Amino acid sequence: MALVFPREVSSKLSLSFPPCKGPHAHRQRMSNSSSITQFLLLAFTDTRELQLLHFWLFLGIYLAALLGNGLIITTIACDQHLHTPMYFFLLNLALLDLGSISITVPKSMANSLWDTRAISYTGCAVQLFLFIFLIEAEYYILTIMSYDRYVAICKPLHYGTLLGSRACVHMAAAAWATGFLNALLHTANTFSLPLCKGNALDQFFCEIPQILKLSCSDFSLRESGLVVVGVCLFFLCFVFIVLSYVQILRAVLRIPSEQGQHKAFSTCLPHLAVVSLFVSTAMFAYLKPPSISSPSLDLVVSALYSVVPPAVNPLIYSMRNQELKDALWKLVSKCFLKQ
Repeated sequence: MALVFPREVSSKLSLSFPPCKGPHAHRQRMSNSSSITQFLLLAFTDTRELQLLHFWLFLGIYLAALLGNGLIITTIACDQHLHTPMYFFLLNLALLDLGSISITVPKSMANSLWDTRAISYTGCAVQLFLFIFLIEAEYYILTIMSYDRYVAICKPLHYGTLLGSRACVHMAAAAWATGFLNALLHTANTFSLPLCKGNALDQFFCEIPQILKLSCSDFSLRESGLVVVGVCLFFLCFVFIVLSYVQILRAVLRIPSEQGQHKAFSTCLPHLAVVSLFVSTAMFAYLKPPSISSPSLDLVVSALYSVVPPAVNPLIYSMRNQELKDALWKLVSKCFLKQ
């Protein structure tokens, strides 16, 4: 399904359309939808001082995410000892974190700095597609990482067979490809709907639920089907992760030595913490009851699941993983010694 983008028009004002009624409603809806050239994102605040505070806060978080994920990517790529399945998937996770935060935060920072709310129709579609693509791929990578830890602890003798280099590449490619396909379908379906309820979004980035609020048509069967498939995939992955960690916990508790238990936990706890942070914030963002929904709450919750995890994930992994810390220290020392 191809995306169809509207013709540019000069108006940059917030659009307000009448209800779509009567025998020519469909034609009127399409006309209204085609006249939208930009969307208005939700601003964190209207006060100039607070806008600048938001800019500097997001800049600090963004730089922390760039530094943390960049160091993990560089360390894993440069250190031969880290060329194992666990670190290969961690490399993928860092790349996805880096991409997802770069899709939303810089645009929000620019809007606060220049005191604007606008994002073009095309830019909104691209932002929506890339964000869904990267977030979904990240969730699938986290699911694969739970399988990696399960095999490493519960079936160590079969680790080389079940998680060979080719199998790891195929699993990672499947995660990226599934995220890409789902993002393409959701984005194409969302932007094919007629919009007749203005162009103001109650979010600081383009998000499907907010765009659907502007639609003047009921949910289609196609759209409902995509939602059902997405929810099923989410819960299947969630159940898989939970079952994997139940088996891991049982296996770890059977390890006789305390040192063995500590080593097993040191590789599992960071992943479990990252999964918990990602799943809890995302589930609350999308499954919270409408009765407690408000623009300010939606703004905070969306920031928690889209901005915080990419910045915090490197810290979680580096704090508990001694092998990664040693490799990072070796890399930093080598760089300073060369200078």
